[in-house]
Amino acid sequence: MDNRITNMRALLTAVVLLASLLTFGSPAIESNLAFVGAKVYPSPTETPIEDATILIHDGRIVAVGPSSEVHLPKFARAVTVIDCKGLFIVPGFWNSHVHFMEKSWDDAATADPRLLEQHMQEMLTRWGFTSVFDVASFLANTNALRNRVNGGEVPGPHIFTTGEPLYPKGGIPAYLGPEWNIPQAVTPEDARRMARQRLANGADGIKVFAGAITRDGVLPMDPAIIRAAVEVAHAAGKPVFAHPSNRAGTDNALVGGADVLAHTIPMEDAFTPGELQRMKAQDVALIPTISLFPDEERKFGGTPEDGQAVTKKAIAQLKSYFDLDGTILFGTDVGYTQLYDTTSEYEYMSQSGMTWRDILASLTTSPAKFFKAANTGKIAKGFDADVVVLSADPQNDPRNFAAVVWTIRGGQVLYHRK
Repeated sequence: MDNRITNMRALLTAVVLLASLLTFGSPAIESNLAFVGAKVYPSPTETPIEDATILIHDGRIVAVGPSSEVHLPKFARAVTVIDCKGLFIVPGFWNSHVHFMEKSWDDAATADPRLLEQHMQEMLTRWGFTSVFDVASFLANTNALRNRVNGGEVPGPHIFTTGEPLYPKGGIPAYLGPEWNIPQAVTPEDARRMARQRLANGADGIKVFAGAITRDGVLPMDPAIIRAAVEVAHAAGKPVFAHPSNRAGTDNALVGGADVLAHTIPMEDAFTPGELQRMKAQDVALIPTISLFPDEERKFGGTPEDGQAVTKKAIAQLKSYFDLDGTILFGTDVGYTQLYDTTSEYEYMSQSGMTWRDILASLTTSPAKFFKAANTGKIAKGFDADVVVLSADPQNDPRNFAAVVWTIRGGQVLYHRK
């Protein structure tokens, strides 16, 4: 009888604590969490663990393994137990190409935190993202947003940012509003100065428009200007993202030494063998953003056939680099595009020949390694407690990576599907 009373009290404690976790706008991190009964995929390469338990303490994973071997800590006064029987757990996801450009992010320093959290869920945490790289936004505003996230006021992912991009002279993209009419990098010295300024103000990388889409066509950036920004970024240990657009933009980005191609280039039929070999030799990462292109065709009046054509090209370009074992990073350009649902991107990536394990790597271990983010990308003892709980098995269908039930960052619930 005493054991039954003790167990009932523990259950009630878990229910109360779980309710506190899910209170709208409450970012409190629970000291002790236990996810019990799920099938766990610790990393893209490891054997899954059936009927597993994951223990989290103070935002870190302290144990993971079969439930028969990993037991709830007796020393803890209270453990929030989340029953995950029939569910699937993977490491927290990275989206390596996002933007905080939408009106919802305006005045992030003073905006209602509940509204910011709501849009954060719609755009990012609803889809399992616990880390994101913002590849162009207004740096002061993004800094204000991530300060509120890191301070616990707005539940959200780890935010990395490039701040404002570097454009070539006359290269403000035609699809951006007048607020983006910012100074351009006309000379290599301009690029050095702008890159230093952005990094000094808190940027985690630099974005260059190696090929800027203007009303008069694609305007390439001089490789010498790209190289100047790269030298500054690399001296600080930071990556450089390049928006390529077409072949000239791709070639200039590679000559300039950029680290990441932020898109495939379906304006062209294919990457050339020389481009692919140089990408591989320079360990350039590719972010496919395939779902962006048919959505852009639709948005600007293209036919369904136009959308299918650019999609086919982008998938083939991804395949050509993936087949060389090039680094692939998951990214969707969300925040510029409002296509928040990630299902189609997983479908397109699988059509390139990437397996569910390859796609999981693009979401987890590959960005963690490429961006040198320690203690992320895996479910392992000592790692950050960034995990995603899914309602369907991604091994059966990569689109199931979008079937998110819980998103947890550092032991904090960012999203729970009711």
